[in-house]
Amino acid sequence: MAKWKIYTPEGVQDILIDDCYAKRNLEANLRTLFRRCAYQEVETPTIEFYDVFSAEPGLTPQETMFKFFDQQGRILVLRPDITIPVVRMATTKYRDVKGPLRVFYIGNMFRYDELGGGKQKEFTQAGVEMLGAGSPEADAEIIATAINALIVSGLENFQIDIGQVEFFKGLMEETGLSDEDAEQIRRLIDKKDYIGVEELVKQHDIKKDLKELILDLPKLFGSSNIIEKAKSASPNKKCLSALENLETVVEILKDYGFEKYVSIDLGMVKGLNYYTGIIFKGFTYGIGYPVLSGGRYDNLSELFGRKCPATGFSLGVNMLMMALDRQKIYMEKPGIDSLICYRPEARKTAFDICRKLREQGLAIEMAVNGESAEDASAYAREKGIGGIIEIIDDDAICIHNLETGEKSNISITEILKSARKEQF
Repeated sequence: MAKWKIYTPEGVQDILIDDCYAKRNLEANLRTLFRRCAYQEVETPTIEFYDVFSAEPGLTPQETMFKFFDQQGRILVLRPDITIPVVRMATTKYRDVKGPLRVFYIGNMFRYDELGGGKQKEFTQAGVEMLGAGSPEADAEIIATAINALIVSGLENFQIDIGQVEFFKGLMEETGLSDEDAEQIRRLIDKKDYIGVEELVKQHDIKKDLKELILDLPKLFGSSNIIEKAKSASPNKKCLSALENLETVVEILKDYGFEKYVSIDLGMVKGLNYYTGIIFKGFTYGIGYPVLSGGRYDNLSELFGRKCPATGFSLGVNMLMMALDRQKIYMEKPGIDSLICYRPEARKTAFDICRKLREQGLAIEMAVNGESAEDASAYAREKGIGGIIEIIDDDAICIHNLETGEKSNISITEILKSARKEQF
């Protein structure tokens, strides 16, 4: 007996009617925003070669990927991320295009480690990437686009935390620690294991003020005043340059009018092998995970044979929908404007009216079981349809208003004219 045939595998789910309608509307709003910001949509394969994501050790942990083989024995994966394939695409298919190249995507990813906090093994991401621009203005535009994405999605209360990975790299260079020890400190800070950070730092001969600055990293969080505080304590030019870059980006975001959404987090130290400058995450209440993240990744394209500055972000559509639901923010549900039922002799007329009403933008359902107007009324009430259009003959129509119980006779010309007025 096929005992699992009525179930879905762990970490994937059916998206039912109301949620699917809301999800598609959300994706449509994001698509409209990205296009209006001059980003053009691309689509990468769901199946990629494993080599795309393993071009550099630690780029994408192999245990997070769904792997299988093709007929030639080559390792394939279901894409765990789209940024890397987009960079592959840009450095091969668009290598002669003068930057900046602005692209966006909306698609499904697949990862084994996405179960925590309601995450799924299959989930939808939307994001934008800008390749060929290395300026603070480019970073600010990406962050501003991320903020606008949350706004058009319906979120009202959220925060974008911005950091600069070069600041942390500068600190590690000053300590003289090996790459392995620096990476261990990064992981401990990223996990907020501050006791572990303190123990590791004490094991090495590091200047007292530098030790204190490293241990204070998690506290360097808040308003833009944090930047000035960190600048006064910066031990080298690399740290100072990183902070000046961060300061410039924040000033540009103020000109966008987005200062209220922005905070500084110099303890954000994710993905040092991947990110090369500004990094950021978007948070909202009711969700224990970021709903979006991004940053600058200037070195990634070199893995595909071309040096190209780049920055971007990705947004978790499923996580965002969960946030909207938990915050009781209304998401539109699908509805049907009218149900058309007809007598056999009026079938052709019914089809003609249905077509014309649909062309005017109305959602019209046709009765297909030959039910009477009375039977259709019971069905329509159960389904939440507001009214019934009963086609009696080639000209006579009866409108049933199920909310008031009223019935009224109307001609075909009148109903089409009325529908046109309601639409416009």
